[in-house]
Amino acid sequence: MEKRIPEGEKTERVAELDGWKLQDEKFIVKRYRFKDFLTGVQFVNNVAEYSEEIQHHPFISIDYKMVTMKLTSWNAKGLTDLDLQCAEKYDEFYKQLVE
Repeated sequence: MEKRIPEGEKTERVAELDGWKLQDEKFIVKRYRFKDFLTGVQFVNNVAEYSEEIQHHPFISIDYKMVTMKLTSWNAKGLTDLDLQCAEKYDEFYKQLVE
């Protein structure tokens, strides 16, 4: 089981991520904006395939051209290194689609 990130490190570790915000001390959240709906859906499909591979799934909200990702680790009851790694991977997927 993944170990939870200690309280004293959480804010600093999340601040190292690009645009991710700490929410309720146990989630990280980021909103991604796309030029059109289908590109956002393609992004979500990339995240879904990756999530299935590693068996770690985010909360996903699609609001037209805006996709919101929310991560936590239920077994650890909070944030783990795996959540931060997923956030970085999602950012890579985003860059591949918009650059």
